[in-house]
Amino acid sequence: MKVFKAGAAAAVAAVLALTATACGGSSDKASSDGGASGGAKDKIVIGIKFDQPGLGLKTPDGKFTGFDVDVATYVAKELGYKPDQIEFKQAVSAERENLIANGDVKLVVATYTINDKRKAKVDFAGPYFLAHQDLLVRADDTSITKAEDLNKKKLCSVTGSTSAQNVKTKLAPEADLQQLGGYSECLTGLENKAVDALTTDDSILAGYAAQEKNKGKFKLTGLKLSDEPYGIGLKKGDKDLQTKVNAALKKMVEDGSWQKAVDANFGPANYKAEPAPQITEGS
Repeated sequence: MKVFKAGAAAAVAAVLALTATACGGSSDKASSDGGASGGAKDKIVIGIKFDQPGLGLKTPDGKFTGFDVDVATYVAKELGYKPDQIEFKQAVSAERENLIANGDVKLVVATYTINDKRKAKVDFAGPYFLAHQDLLVRADDTSITKAEDLNKKKLCSVTGSTSAQNVKTKLAPEADLQQLGGYSECLTGLENKAVDALTTDDSILAGYAAQEKNKGKFKLTGLKLSDEPYGIGLKKGDKDLQTKVNAALKKMVEDGSWQKAVDANFGPANYKAEPAPQITEGS
């Protein structure tokens, strides 16, 4: 009987050891270096936009391009992940906090403006880019030259965007604001004259205006209606990851990779980006 009990005890110990390993032991790279929340040690899940040319775009062949994609790839590399170990997940504006809080993604790099309301739910690294809110109108429209001109006009933005709230509460309270699921839907409405203007960050608008199919159809008004510092969203309280991501962003600027990504993604649109901003989060 003693032999049986000893054997049974050894078997239980082995099962417990295996269970501990499966739950994410100290060797699990994902738990310490920003890996996927599901415990996979060979990949990292990052939320990006899928419909923003120049920033985060999923192409018909399944590839991802844009400035945010380049930033995400660089940061992941500094965390120890190769490009083929990155899983990009769509992060629409209204779902970014939920994706982080639920553990669906480890990071969100999706034109994610840092503000106090969002910082109550998630932490940020960065900022890594400074954009400004602007308006996109049809190329032949001369009726909108300042924010107040939007009163009584149809304005489009996306659900969950800070730009929509800026206009409605501060800039043009009488504007007929329509909030849709994506900027591409707003752009279709602008082209079809269902709406009069599209508002969001100038970096996003420049990406759309520069697309081959849109050349000559639209123009930016050039109004700097707000400052929009983009940060990388991460789970609240994960100071270790925040520190590592900040270090990666600093290195990206210092080794010239940041400017190279800016030139590659925004250069074709003749968009003049602001210099790399000072990192303030986590300090």
